[in-house]
Amino acid sequence: MKEKRAERLESIKEAHKSTKTDYSRMEDYLEVISELVELKGYANTLDISRYLTVSAPSVTKMLQKLAEGGYLEYEKYRGINLTQKGSALADAVRQKHGTLLEFFRMLGISHDVANQDVEGIEHHLNPQTIKQLRKFVTFLKSNPKILENFQ
Repeated sequence: MKEKRAERLESIKEAHKSTKTDYSRMEDYLEVISELVELKGYANTLDISRYLTVSAPSVTKMLQKLAEGGYLEYEKYRGINLTQKGSALADAVRQKHGTLLEFFRMLGISHDVANQDVEGIEHHLNPQTIKQLRKFVTFLKSNPKILENFQ
């Protein structure tokens, strides 16, 4: 029993080591910017601030970091344009979100609850996990009897 507990503690320790809170926030910003551009044709600091419930100066600071990282082009009072690198990461986050949302919906979880849960975990899953979930969702869709038996 002690061995299992020690193993679990090591697992928790490793998980916390790999948690990338800065990276998660970056993904959130890129996701919101991408969605705003799709919706309105542009993104500005005020809208980003509102959707992420952070202050405008915090948005400006993060936009500068993202620009330095090559994820977007940003000039104060000018505009925000995602680079190819930024668009690719925003698309990857969107795909992760979609996969997880679809999986949770297949489990019978309401859209609102599933969406809330996805926002909480989408940045913390390994790409390999997402890939396997996508395969599993595809499998379930092509075998509707299994899903019917579950529900």
